[in-house]
Amino acid sequence: MTRRRWIADRWDEATASLSGEQAAHLIRVLRAQTGMEFDIVAGDRVWRGVIAGISGDEVRFNLIAEVEADPALPVTLLLSIFKFDRMEWALEKATELGVERIVPIVARRSEKHLAASAQNRVERWRRIARESAQQSRRSDVPMIEDPTLLKTAARRESEGLRLLLAEQERSTTLRQALSTAMKEAGDEMPRIRMAVGPEGGWAAEEEALFDEEGWKAVSLGPRILRAETAAITAMAVVAAMLE
Repeated sequence: MTRRRWIADRWDEATASLSGEQAAHLIRVLRAQTGMEFDIVAGDRVWRGVIAGISGDEVRFNLIAEVEADPALPVTLLLSIFKFDRMEWALEKATELGVERIVPIVARRSEKHLAASAQNRVERWRRIARESAQQSRRSDVPMIEDPTLLKTAARRESEGLRLLLAEQERSTTLRQALSTAMKEAGDEMPRIRMAVGPEGGWAAEEEALFDEEGWKAVSLGPRILRAETAAITAMAVVAAMLE
């Protein structure tokens, strides 16, 4: 039987604890008792944990044995800010598919009121990523960065494979670009950064900036996809090829 997995709020080498909503659910819904066993994510490691004590809104565990766990995919997703409900769905699914980091970016065609409100949503986005990581039994939680301007994000971390999802690109697909990079890299796959545009696509000056910075334009096929569909499809392609 698969043990339910929780993400520790605090831990050391031998113990871990849950608090807040996680602990409340464990105590009130699952009727937590000392001696019950669960998987506990502590940092970037997963342990078999046994409940050692319950007090107030905290559940304490003894960490018994480390559990083998798969790391996140070496993928950073630059996700242009778009309608929050659809963006949050994309964030949730990208987490399930193994993304390591998500950078919300303000693009030329990001709606101004959404861009202005984005910073106030970051903690909610981090909570969604945490809950999605727990649900999908990940051994880590992807990092959700603070929103940043596109020109800043495009110029960061020039190492690795940088891929721009572009509607007008027709000659090179994402799969082809990844396949070529994997062959050239041999046993060690480079880190990947993928940029997904807002509704309406990239502005011409943004495409020029990405090109100047060495990003490679790639396609997801002939159909025009919504931003959230493009993000999820791209992550699914990467996951299928790397795992």
